[in-house]
Parts: sequence; C-alpha cells; structure tokens
Amino acid sequence: MRASRAVQKILANYEGETPGVKANLCRMLMEGKLGGTGKMIILPVDQGFEHGPARTFAPNPAGYDPHYHYQLAIDAGLSAYAAPLGMLEAGADTFAGQIPTILKANSANSLMSDTAGKNQAVTASVDDALRLGCAAIGFTIYPGSDSQLDMYEEIVEMRKEAAAKGVATVIWSYPRGEAITKDGETAIDVAAYAAQIAALIGAHVIKIKLSTDHLMLPEAKKVYEEQKIDVASQAARVKHCMDAAFAGRRVVVFSGGAKKGEDSVYDDARAIRDGGGNGSIIGRNSFQRSREDALAMLGKLVDIYKGRA
Repeated sequence: MRASRAVQKILANYEGETPGVKANLCRMLMEGKLGGTGKMIILPVDQGFEHGPARTFAPNPAGYDPHYHYQLAIDAGLSAYAAPLGMLEAGADTFAGQIPTILKANSANSLMSDTAGKNQAVTASVDDALRLGCAAIGFTIYPGSDSQLDMYEEIVEMRKEAAAKGVATVIWSYPRGEAITKDGETAIDVAAYAAQIAALIGAHVIKIKLSTDHLMLPEAKKVYEEQKIDVASQAARVKHCMDAAFAGRRVVVFSGGAKKGEDSVYDDARAIRDGGGNGSIIGRNSFQRSREDALAMLGKLVDIYKGRA
C-alpha cells in the first residue's frame, strides 16, 4: 500500500510515534473512497451500549445484525468501522482484512443513575484489538466530569501500551458532567478545549462534536472577545478546533450526532471541509436509514469531501 503525498504529510506530524502506529494511521487514511485525500469517514456503532438496542436499531432493524455494519462500511468505501468488543468479534472472521476496525475500549450506558456521575467502564483491552486485527483502539473521555481525571489516567496507560504494540489511539472527547452546562457541552470554547486535551494526552485521531457559537467559560469569553476570534460560522468554529488540535497537526473528525435531515448532514460536512477538518464519524445518521438511503448519503458525503458537491 502506497501513501499519497497528503497522507505522508499527515504522518510526518506524528514525530514521536512508532512505525506500527504510523502504519495503522496510514492504513485508515488510505482506505476506501477517500483514501489518500487526507479526509476520512468512519462508521461508529457503539450506540447500542450507550442508548440501548431499540433506540439504536429499531429505526432500521437490519442493524441488529453486526454483519450489517461491517458490510455497510465496506460497500460505502469508508475509512474505518468502530464498535465495542462484541460487535467486532461477531464479524471479525467473515470480514477480516476488508475494512480497518477501531475497538471501542470503554462504554457507558443509559441504565446508570443520575447520581452515578459521568464515567465509562473499560470493556476491552489492547490485546483484544491485536487479536481482532484492529488498526486502533477508541476511548471516550468526558472533560468536565468529576471522573475526568481517572479517565485521562486510564487512556494514557492504555495508549502507551497500544503504541508499544503498534496500535493507534482514537479519543472521543465529549465535554459533559458536573462542571458543564447543557449548552456548554457544544460551546465553542469548551469544544476547542476538549480537542486540546485529547491532543495533549496523546490522541492520534480526535473525535469531537460540532460546536455552537456559545461561550461557556467567563475567562475564556474575555479572550475570545479581546482577540476577536471568529466563531460566527460553523466553518470558522471547525477551524478554531483544528487550531486547538496542534494547529491541525492532529487528525480531527467530527461526530454526526442524532439522526437528522440529509441537508443538515451535508451542510455539516461542507463546514468541516471548509474549516480544514479531516472528516466525519457518522453513525446514527447512516445506519438508522435504509441501506439504500445510507449508501446514497455516504456517497454524497464522499463527493463533498472531494470538493465535488
């Protein structure tokens, strides 16, 4: 597998990494219809753990079958498929080598009480990722949670082990918890902070949410106003988050969130592209649609990231 110049330029930003990690980053960046462009679309299917099976798969019952998601990612020409241990194990042999996979190594669930705090349980290991041939592990952190420091320490140790074994690390950096207001979860100052934290603790690929122009932190708001930081448009906010990810030296993909209209999905992708983001990690907005509709939508997203739409 050759690496395009665009991918070689991205890999050069990871100066402290092992050849194995770079090989697996290259593997994802060169895969599928966006291979070699420096852009990515990843299919994440961990929502059954997070929200429950009916809320996740009833809108498109074919999605109850783990093989459905492997095949969707392959047929759509995506960069990678991310899921918890059981989902990957259920199709690992059938689809071995056909799509780079990301083992989601921690998870939360909606059966936890409101007093439990925002946290996730470690549910898989680096050795599981190796056994299944995964390109990367995935791990969620909750900046703003009372449990955030424990989560940082967990992923730092897991990332160290993964890098030593040649496996890349993708960090879902989702602000939420006791120190974050509901509006603050998608505030631009908090989103950029979340991207910076993920980069600082060693993420090779960072997953964050698209943000609003809301500013939650009073001290940060002063700086945004004094320095006249442009956060007026979605593309400008994407650019600001890329600046926070080491001036774009780290790959950042943006989540699609709950299912919404196709036009909104396309507008989001154009903003990510125009703001210099690396792409989308899009789950419910793809697999909760029919297979035919999902393939059409993902195909248009590829065209958008290639500048054709």
